[in-house]
Amino acid sequence: MKSALRLTVLASAFCIALPALAFQQETHRRIAMDAVSFMKNNPDKTNYTKLAAGLARAGYTVEQFATAMGQGAYDVDDFADTYICGATTGNCQLAPVWGAAQSIVKYTSYWHFQNHTAGPDVHGNPFGGYNYAKLTVAGDIDNLAAAWLVGDYLDDGAGGLKGWFGDSSKYNTYGITEAHYRHGGNSNVNQYADFEKAPFQPIDNLAQYWFQQFLAKPSLQSLGFVMHSTDLLQPHHTWTTSAKNHSGWEQWVNDYYYSQNLNDASLVNAALADFNPLAANATDIRPLLTEGGTYSYRVGGIVLSSTDQNDRVRVGKQVVPHAIAMVVHVLNRAAERLSN
Repeated sequence: MKSALRLTVLASAFCIALPALAFQQETHRRIAMDAVSFMKNNPDKTNYTKLAAGLARAGYTVEQFATAMGQGAYDVDDFADTYICGATTGNCQLAPVWGAAQSIVKYTSYWHFQNHTAGPDVHGNPFGGYNYAKLTVAGDIDNLAAAWLVGDYLDDGAGGLKGWFGDSSKYNTYGITEAHYRHGGNSNVNQYADFEKAPFQPIDNLAQYWFQQFLAKPSLQSLGFVMHSTDLLQPHHTWTTSAKNHSGWEQWVNDYYYSQNLNDASLVNAALADFNPLAANATDIRPLLTEGGTYSYRVGGIVLSSTDQNDRVRVGKQVVPHAIAMVVHVLNRAAERLSN
């Protein structure tokens, strides 16, 4: 009876509280499209001329490009690439089965963090990703997730890790998704044998994988996937917690994006100077992305504890323009590839 009650309480709490672990999808789309608009309106300060020429040669208008890239940034939260399997049943799922009706985030979102509170991780990344055991500002939702998923493991394909009563592998998440985001780092499947200790790769590695795909074979979709890295300007993703006003802050940004002029072009222009531009032949964008993460960690911590409108406006007018500016820098480099 106690076990049944515990499961009921945990499930109820999750259905009420578990947030989307990212800037809202629409916000990602807006940021990407605003970056293109900024470039178009400031060709003297950006690589817009090469971008437009490369797109024209490929048969796209700038408007089509902005729309497609914005959609790509939006779509990353819907990736069906991360399954977690039950320690007892071995049943593998994309998200909590009881959360489907609540539009609860998929497990893929655990790749969308860069933890600036803990430093290097076991893989050799300068900043690790989500790892419950390393959280320094864990909140109620983090704790609930760790309790619900205790002992659960990352799907590593048939014949690998398994639950007490077998394994129903649905997608080799370790062998595909984690491998894509590894970039030569040190990983072994046993690191993902227990959710509460699993060291997920950081979001800059996700973006780097898709940028490599873009460089190898340019597509608007792969470049759009890169732009989901603007989560690095969401302070909850660099302080690293699923709780502490996480979903409330993201809803606020979406609601006030235009009315508070969070995408103010003059602020974007100033924010460009806070990044070291990528070289015209750069192949690794992670240093640039980490600058964005460092910035949100430095200026945005107040939104983890405060819901005051003035605090939120102040932080919003810092992190959103920097998110747009970061995308502009990536697009400046992408324009070089499109022009070749």
